[in-house]
Amino acid sequence: MDTTLHDPLVGLVLDGRYRIEERIAVGGMATVYRAVDTRLDRVLALKVMHPALAADAVFVERFIREAKSVARLDHTNVVGVFDQGADGGYVYLAMEYVAGCTLRDVLREQGALPPRAALDILEPVLAALGAAHRAGLVHRDMKPENVLIGDDGRVKVADFGLVRAVGTETTSSTGSVLGTVSYLAPEQIQDGTADQRTDVYACGVLLYEMLTGAKPYDGATPATVLYQHLHEDVPPPSAAVPGMAEELDALVEGAAARDPKARPADAVELLGLLRTVRAALTPAQLDAVPPGAASGRASGADDRTTVLRRGTSADAERTDRLEPHGGGELNRTSRYQVPPDLVRPDDTDATAASSGRGRRGMPRRGVIAVLVALAVLLCGGAVVWYVGAGQFTNVPAVLAIPKARAEQKLHAAGLGVRVTEDYSATVAKGDVISTDPGPGGRIRGNGTVHVVVSRGVRHVDVPKVAGEPLDQARKSVKAAGLTPGTVAQAFSDTVPAGSVVSTDPPGGTPRSTGDAIAFTVSKGKAVSVPSVIGSSVSDAQQKLQGLGLKVRIAGTPVFSDDVPKNAVAQQSPANGQVAQGDTITLTISKGQQLFKVPDVTGQDVDTAKQTLQAAGFKVSVIQLFFTGKVFNEDPAGGSMQPKNTTITLWAR
Repeated sequence: MDTTLHDPLVGLVLDGRYRIEERIAVGGMATVYRAVDTRLDRVLALKVMHPALAADAVFVERFIREAKSVARLDHTNVVGVFDQGADGGYVYLAMEYVAGCTLRDVLREQGALPPRAALDILEPVLAALGAAHRAGLVHRDMKPENVLIGDDGRVKVADFGLVRAVGTETTSSTGSVLGTVSYLAPEQIQDGTADQRTDVYACGVLLYEMLTGAKPYDGATPATVLYQHLHEDVPPPSAAVPGMAEELDALVEGAAARDPKARPADAVELLGLLRTVRAALTPAQLDAVPPGAASGRASGADDRTTVLRRGTSADAERTDRLEPHGGGELNRTSRYQVPPDLVRPDDTDATAASSGRGRRGMPRRGVIAVLVALAVLLCGGAVVWYVGAGQFTNVPAVLAIPKARAEQKLHAAGLGVRVTEDYSATVAKGDVISTDPGPGGRIRGNGTVHVVVSRGVRHVDVPKVAGEPLDQARKSVKAAGLTPGTVAQAFSDTVPAGSVVSTDPPGGTPRSTGDAIAFTVSKGKAVSVPSVIGSSVSDAQQKLQGLGLKVRIAGTPVFSDDVPKNAVAQQSPANGQVAQGDTITLTISKGQQLFKVPDVTGQDVDTAKQTLQAAGFKVSVIQLFFTGKVFNEDPAGGSMQPKNTTITLWAR
């Protein structure tokens, strides 16, 4: 049944701009609709706060904070916010509309996903969260419902409704913990605190659910699930999916560790670990179809391509690997052909014909050749064993541990060590950034492992970009090894609109590589908006355009009891400051609205007064005699008059 038929907002136009067409989803704070921006003629999602909550200042503040926080991120994997406003009792956000489904829909339909598909989804999620974390923001409500997968394959993180700046209060006014029970980190449950590691924990649970098709904790009540978060470790995915790669177990274990200090510092660090794990897995491990996957599909990779299409991942090169599993396997197996010298004589007529004997017998020299071949194969097997198993070893995992311990582990495995150093924004000084070969890689037993050790964070000076256009300033910040952060706007009499007024921290300040730099961008010169209400349209236009402002005349005039017909009845904005070049919208007066005066002649005075007052008119009575009957009224009954007009009655 179409529930939108019963929604009073469907079909309305909010704020004179957003025409609501269909209800998409209902949440605890708001309802989301598909709407059309009639001004720009584009489809968008309109998130409207429930009217019962709009009177609560705390909820409204959180709602507006979502708009401001997300609008500053400007990341391809974050659902964008275009506008925020209110219309009567409705407070709304205008957001990017993503046609597609949620990760919850995918898990409900397909169950467990192949590791490659799970990593392909998690990678852009971490990229989005990483941008938020580096900008000093925490999502606090990561769950499959907030991961959107578009019809074009793009993955986007939605619903930053619980987002807060790091270091601010993170519990609600009532002290209740915000978030969704299945994805809450232990520290959120214990004392309501949340930082970047809180989102990392939720992503660890998210990855477990994608790999296994089930949540790590199950209970009849929320209290049971919360208890397990506090007292039990998230189990390894291989416990539910036998044969799953150990690297995936380690990735989930690290991200969903109960101790926040044992987790990656933020989503950027977890993203680096994810890419390291992906590189270490074989195609067979990545494309393994888990037992919890939906049945009836051709292969795990075919499932994956129905979930993610080309362009899903932030790394375009990686999305090229999203090919049908069957085709990929065919390409792989077609490279392994049977050597011609190992084809048996009875395998093909051509071989039999070339022997001169067909299939009937084999000459003595053929028997000798077979014996020699067997001897060669046996010797070859010994050589393969010697070279493969006897002379090679696997590189121990030494990532993110101190150099001395890493060297000790490698030497204990009989391997040599060559150490170089490099800067790292995520690995502590003196700890191992990477090895070549990587963890688990094969190397000759006496080989040398190249170990890269962190020199710590590289410090660079913030570029001096004041006066530059914002796009150029972003490029300068990126080129310096820093991260472009939030963007605020301010008026400026000296800096052109769209150019940078200042940065935080200021240019020339030393900062660690990867740190976020906030920009303040000029809105242009400030103009105080004068009131032109009551003026003629030509006078109003002349006055506003003389200040460098643009003028737009609203399409529909309005009635006004105070402003004469064809004069300016309303203006938006009505006061405050705007930038030169901004548009002021003027609404024209239709004059006073007229109403028909009831004809009360012949009625007694009291009845006549009640009739006229109910119609919105004032009444004056002139009593000539004492019979109390109205014999005349002025203005006359049936005439059209404004509300509150005084109607004089003569009675006798």
